Amino acid sequence: MFASALARTTPGASINAYRQVGVETAASSATPHQLVLMLFDGFRDAVAQARGAMAAGRIDDKGRAITRALGIVGDGLRGGLNLEAGGSLAADLESLYTYVMLRLVHANIHNDAAALEECTRLIEPVRTAWIAIGSQAEAKAH
Repeated sequence: MFASALARTTPGASINAYRQVGVETAASSATPHQLVLMLFDGFRDAVAQARGAMAAGRIDDKGRAITRALGIVGDGLRGGLNLEAGGSLAADLESLYTYVMLRLVHANIHNDAAALEECTRLIEPVRTAWIAIGSQAEAKAH
């Protein structure tokens, strides 16, 4: 019974199922800071998957990965900004995230790997700063 069910799943589906369980488990015990870091990491992963799918000519996989990256940036990172309390920093981040979303759409439509690289280069300094902020906050807490 179990063997026949496993035989119908693809190796990629099994890996994705394990990955999803791992993400859900990590998210349930994560601090708000760690959740945002998970968004940044998920973005990196989605863009890397899109690049690989693009290079291999797997258009459906590319589209799914870019859609995932768009959701992370739009709903997660940009959606979590408090523009009233965040001042100019929040406004600048909103502009960055909006631009990254536009470039992701461009990359998807035009199969533009350079646009995907640009998105990664733009988000990476924000991710790095976010990690540094977490380290500082952790050091102050102890």
